[in-house]
Amino acid sequence: MTIKLLFAGIAVQCLIVGAGVMLAPTSVAQNANALRSAESFQSISDKQARSVALFEEAGKVIQHPRCVNCHPATERPLQGMSMHPHQPPVFRGDGGMGLVGMQCNTCHSEKNTPVIGQADTLKSIPGNPAWHLAPIEMAWEGKTLAQICEQLKDPARNGDKTMAEMVEHMAHDELVGWGWHPGDGREPVPGTQEEFGKIIQAWVDAGATCPSG
Repeated sequence: MTIKLLFAGIAVQCLIVGAGVMLAPTSVAQNANALRSAESFQSISDKQARSVALFEEAGKVIQHPRCVNCHPATERPLQGMSMHPHQPPVFRGDGGMGLVGMQCNTCHSEKNTPVIGQADTLKSIPGNPAWHLAPIEMAWEGKTLAQICEQLKDPARNGDKTMAEMVEHMAHDELVGWGWHPGDGREPVPGTQEEFGKIIQAWVDAGATCPSG
C-alpha cells in the first residue's frame, strides 16, 4: 500500500521519518538473537546472583535501540540502530506526543505502514495507537544497565508503579510489544514479549537486585 498524504510537505517529512528509522540492514528482518528462558537461571543457586543475571538478560531488550530510541535523555527522540537524532526535527511536547503542528501521529499511524517504491532502506513507517516518548524521568539514553535498573524500581521515576505493575507493563503493554514487531526492514528486539515478561517476573521474584556499576 502506497502512502498518500494530502500535503506534499508532510509527505516529504514522513518519508524522512521512515528513512531515519530504516538504517538497519534489510537482511535483519528476523533477529537471530534469542533470550534465555527464565527457568534456565534456576541453576544459579545464589538468589542475588540469579536476580542480577536475569536483569542482565533482560538488558538485551532494554538497551536495544528499539527501546532506547523512545527513552531519550533530551527532548528529541532517536532513530535507527545508530540511535541518531530524529529527522525531521521533532520534540517531546506535552505527554511525549510532540509539539502542536508536528505531533507523533502526523507521521506515525496506529500500525506499521508499508512503504513501496522508495529507497531500498525504507520499507515501512512504524506505528502504534499509543506512539509517544517515555517520560524524561525514564530516560535510558546514555545510562548503564545498573542505572536503568534503579530507575525501574523507583516509583518517583517509573510512573509511580509498583513492581507488580512494572512487570505487567513490560509483559503486556502494546507499545512495549511493538519492539518485537517493528515493521519491515527494522531489527526487532531479541526473543518475545512473553519471554521478556517472564524474565522480569523472575528478576522481581528473586529480589529485583540490580547489577553493579
